[in-house]
Amino acid sequence: MFRNYLLVSFRTLWRNRTQSLINVVGLALGMACALLIGINIADELGFDRFHTKGPQLFKAYNRNTFEGSVHCWQSTPSPLAPALKAEFPEIVESTRFLWKQPFLTTSGTTRINLDGSFADPGFLTMFSFPLLQGNPKTALNGTNSVVLTQSAATKLFGAADPMGKVVRIDNKASFVVSGVMKNLPENTEFEFEMLMPWAYQTKNGDDYGYWGNNYVRTFVELAPTANLAAVNAKVSDITKRNSKGTEDNEVFLYPSAKWHLHGRFENGVESGGAITYVRMAGYIAGFILLLACINFMNLSTARSEKRGREVGIRKVVGAGRWSLVRQFLGESLLLTTLSFLLALLFTQLALPALNKLLEKQLSVPYADVRFWLACLMLILVTGTLAGSYPAFFLSAMEPIRVLKGKLMAVRGRLAPRQVLVVFQFLITVVLLICTLVVKRQLSHTQERDMGYSRTNLVFSRFSGDIDKNYNLIRNELLTQGVATAVCKTNNPITESYSNTWGLDWKGKPPGSKITFDQMTSGSGDFVKTMGVKLLAGRDLNHQTYPSDTSACLVNATAAKILGFKDPVGQIIKNDGTDFRIVGVFADFIWGSPFDKVPPMFVKGQNWSGAINYRLNPAVPTETALKKAAQIFTQYNPAFPFEVTFVDQEYQRKFDQIRPIGAMADVFAVLAVIIACLGLFGLATFMAEQRTKEIGVRKVLGASVPSVVALLSKDFLKLVVVAILLAVPLAWWGMNEWLSTYSYRVVLDGWIFLSAGLLAIVVALFTVSYQSFRAALTDPVDALRGE
Repeated sequence: MFRNYLLVSFRTLWRNRTQSLINVVGLALGMACALLIGINIADELGFDRFHTKGPQLFKAYNRNTFEGSVHCWQSTPSPLAPALKAEFPEIVESTRFLWKQPFLTTSGTTRINLDGSFADPGFLTMFSFPLLQGNPKTALNGTNSVVLTQSAATKLFGAADPMGKVVRIDNKASFVVSGVMKNLPENTEFEFEMLMPWAYQTKNGDDYGYWGNNYVRTFVELAPTANLAAVNAKVSDITKRNSKGTEDNEVFLYPSAKWHLHGRFENGVESGGAITYVRMAGYIAGFILLLACINFMNLSTARSEKRGREVGIRKVVGAGRWSLVRQFLGESLLLTTLSFLLALLFTQLALPALNKLLEKQLSVPYADVRFWLACLMLILVTGTLAGSYPAFFLSAMEPIRVLKGKLMAVRGRLAPRQVLVVFQFLITVVLLICTLVVKRQLSHTQERDMGYSRTNLVFSRFSGDIDKNYNLIRNELLTQGVATAVCKTNNPITESYSNTWGLDWKGKPPGSKITFDQMTSGSGDFVKTMGVKLLAGRDLNHQTYPSDTSACLVNATAAKILGFKDPVGQIIKNDGTDFRIVGVFADFIWGSPFDKVPPMFVKGQNWSGAINYRLNPAVPTETALKKAAQIFTQYNPAFPFEVTFVDQEYQRKFDQIRPIGAMADVFAVLAVIIACLGLFGLATFMAEQRTKEIGVRKVLGASVPSVVALLSKDFLKLVVVAILLAVPLAWWGMNEWLSTYSYRVVLDGWIFLSAGLLAIVVALFTVSYQSFRAALTDPVDALRGE
């Protein structure tokens, strides 16, 4: 019986080669999309889920209320980690972890920059980052020990054994290699090439024990029997107690399973995060696969007249309905299996492009049994879904009516096909609208006025002797014509490192707690160098005004919040120090370009991390950079010269949304292609069904355009209905997505109109090809059977 089903299936597919090919290619495209998105989703869901102690690992968060809104953030004070372990028996281990930063690492004649961080000894026992050499329990116990990743060890020592060897870091201190770690997987939030003990930070005076300085991440390991809710209730006031009431942040622990996907909070409540994009990708994969299944259903039911007599004969000779259902489902599963094999090929070919787009190293996990089980499930579900309606529709045909040639009387039951076409184009139009909105949001934000000039603006991070020789470097850059303006700041203009809610000023409402972003410019010329627009007062200038070490600038948003009629000359207090406002500058984007610009002040203190300089436009960029390299090498010979262009760094702020826009483009195009394949096949069958009608009409004088219009209008009606249903649905979905951005595009009507017109044009073009072919057929050939 199975052999008979298989032979019939192959013969049927071969007799209808064109339609079978459309089905196979359409399903293959849909399944390839599902596979590609599924591989990426699996990677996202696997972020930091590989740690053996995962269920016991938690990150400490701060929580506080500012101007009636609850804020949550993951930077914490340095004393928190040891205090949590010391005070609560439920916490069996804790560690601090600094964000990565580049360190000049030297071994013999080898000098390279490595991304490094500092952590407490417990880090290596808490997290599953296996050591290939060394003991994880003791590797970070020393003050000057260092753990290298495999790749870092190879860069420094080649094939030699690195254990026990000495490396010099930033030309300041020597460290002994105490461990070699397996390279970190890509799906982890931790990024480093070397790990140094926190004890060195303490010894070097860089461990800031102030409970109000939130600059590290704190991780803890709970005992297996500990209850998270109970522990959170106990730890919430640890900052208040240890700071003796000077700080009122609440602390809570957040589970490792949610760090990557759910780390976003709104008004103190968890409100998603990367999970939003994972779900969006999943919906797109499901919808595109559904489009391919709808194609199969429509084309199979359209073939029903050709197979009606086969069904009638089988029923007359005794075939039961369920045997016919099994036969048609078997054909569907066979077609789906062929499509899956083609989809695997498409997936393998498309992976390099997807990896380049997402900046990942994804691969098809052929060796993973779970992958093949998932593929088997995909084949079974897709094949059953795609073949279910045709199987039950065809098997329900009445043999007597079919064999008498009265199948047309059953045509009223084909209404579900029209519903499927509407649903198919509804999905397509929704994807088109979403694509246009995502691209417009990206473009809208990229074109936003940044508030400063990026042209020829570059920066170099402080290292070695740059701070000590800053004035010499600055003078050389200016006198040699390399730069037109130079200033130093605590961080580049593209990166927001610091904020405070400890500001006071005359007239501040009692109990008010407003967060101000803060920046330092210890040399002045901030406005001149950054190209910021000055609205009132003057720039910081330490050469002309030595007292500017206690002066500051504020942006327009801060000036409005301060409430002074004329803010220039007014005093604001920061941590007990008075700063006199000497200028007001226009708002500029410092943090996320998708958010509102926060209040900000720039103080004239010498807390430096970057030297910023605007290259002379009269000098070729390559020449200017060569001269700059010579100047930096002269005054900072132990460190390589490195420079970053602000415009390139600014574009990195769009790294999260740019792949979404590109993927939306690709999948929207695929959705259109799949929908068109189905429409093309359906139009072919409809034209065949109406061949004699077309012949009669042409004999009676019908023109080719009128015949084309006759065949096309029914499809266009369905497309128009789909557009009318898709517009409100897409508007709702995109409005929800845009609500996560403070700076967002307006959902203009032209977006929906453009998507609708595009769908109509594509559908008309697809259907018209078959309509023209049918209309151009010789009526003698069409009526010869009569």
